[in-house]
Amino acid sequence: MILEMKNIKKHFGDHEVLKDISFNVDKGEVVSIIGPSGSGKSTLLRCATFLETIDGGEIVYMGKHAARTNAQGQAVYVDHKELREFRGYCGLVFQQFNLFPHYDILKNLIDAPIHVQGRSKEEATATAMDLLGKMGIADRANAYPYQLSGGQQQRVAIARALAMKPQILFFDEPTSALDPELTGEVLKVIRQLADEHMTMVVVTHEMPFAKAVSNRVLFMDGGVVVEQGDPHDVFDNPQEERTKQFLRVFER
Repeated sequence: MILEMKNIKKHFGDHEVLKDISFNVDKGEVVSIIGPSGSGKSTLLRCATFLETIDGGEIVYMGKHAARTNAQGQAVYVDHKELREFRGYCGLVFQQFNLFPHYDILKNLIDAPIHVQGRSKEEATATAMDLLGKMGIADRANAYPYQLSGGQQQRVAIARALAMKPQILFFDEPTSALDPELTGEVLKVIRQLADEHMTMVVVTHEMPFAKAVSNRVLFMDGGVVVEQGDPHDVFDNPQEERTKQFLRVFER
């Protein structure tokens, strides 16, 4: 098992965003998380990738605890050195690409492997060019982000995450900033990664894609997992009334 998140709780001030959420991800599995805006999906991903700290629960990667609740009911994380190792297990692709505008595409990909992971420039460059080729944009290695379409920029962002050789890749609504044509480009790349058994967690509003690609679907609302299971069961025969209401919108 790559990831276990157990009884996760997260507050922002008095607002409880995540309420006792538990789920796990096995190696090679694709888990899609669906639900209305404000349901806590992005916060869950940010907690899983250590961009936010949890207030309670456990985060376990590769069988090792990154965080757990102590006897006083507070979440305690491992020390900074160990946490750096845990961060290396996961990659995150954002909605808004988050590329460095003053770096060309190649430097966007090789900077972290060299300076964070200590890889040689030659190795990092070879990996980056291989990934850009896989994304169909090797010819854009010396371009800058502003010279690329949104779909190309998101493919660069995926390649940049993969350049760190993560065990699991998280996507936070990777197509929400794209028009329908460019959305197809990015979903094709994610589908290809799924075919290669890359372990992924995808927050998405693309319901047909989630149904086709996922091994498991979680439906979140109000900071809880309302329903989860096989994508065909969740989409074709949802058990919870709230799930039915949500999916009805997409059938229109």
